[in-house]
Amino acid sequence: MDEPAKSSRVEDGMHLDFSKRMSYGDYLRLDALLSAQAPLSDEHDEMMFIVVHHVQELWIRLSIHEIRFAMQSLAADRSGLAFKALDRVSRVQEQLVSAWDVLSTMTPADYLTFRDRLEGASGFQSHQYRLMEILLGARDDKALLPHQHKKDAYQDLLQAFNGASIYDEAIAFLARQGFAVPDALLKRDYSVQHRYNDALSDIWLEVYRAPERHFAAYQLAEELVDVEDWFQQWRFRHMNTVQRIIGSKPGTGGSSGVGYLKKALDRTFFPELWDVRTRL
Repeated sequence: MDEPAKSSRVEDGMHLDFSKRMSYGDYLRLDALLSAQAPLSDEHDEMMFIVVHHVQELWIRLSIHEIRFAMQSLAADRSGLAFKALDRVSRVQEQLVSAWDVLSTMTPADYLTFRDRLEGASGFQSHQYRLMEILLGARDDKALLPHQHKKDAYQDLLQAFNGASIYDEAIAFLARQGFAVPDALLKRDYSVQHRYNDALSDIWLEVYRAPERHFAAYQLAEELVDVEDWFQQWRFRHMNTVQRIIGSKPGTGGSSGVGYLKKALDRTFFPELWDVRTRL
């Protein structure tokens, strides 16, 4: 009896020899990426813990890339490109929120088997998370201190801290669209946190009352609200996951843990955009 033919998914013409050409793994530098997961214990759950945080850092890196592109596009009055970038940020944030679902499969007992290996390491020290917050409008000079030992990261943070946020660019865009934006909002010290402004709230109210007439400003407002909405959902899931795993214990970085994370839920980047919903 004849031997059955062996099936193969390899088609004629497919590249099989990569000794002299770039492969998928070469392009993505997978050797470096996959070697970065180096647990400090033999505990099963530590690998998952590291992978989830690596994945989040990669998504945050993309968010920063897109927020900066949105800022550049707004400054050049290329609003369509800015809207696309901000929409992508929201989609990325969906993935960031979902990452907590994976981490929450770890029980308190699982985490305690390797928690001491973290020593003082904490998500509070994420350079990228801090940068994303700054680009969205957060200003807290003390939050920069954990990064002083990393010169390049610290300088990157300082530059962003003293520069415009995405909301500052949105306000400048409104002015170029013909709205009567106060000079104090256009020529301000960017290192100071933006505070609620009545005149700006009135401008957004005008936009929301006539969205067809002011469609670019209206869509910009909704894109910003989407970004902050997802960001707040990420904060909430973070707080909820931490509470589920460590309860009210202090964080590894010395914070109050859940109590510290709860405070973040009260902070907003775009106060007038939330206020206008009440005023409509």
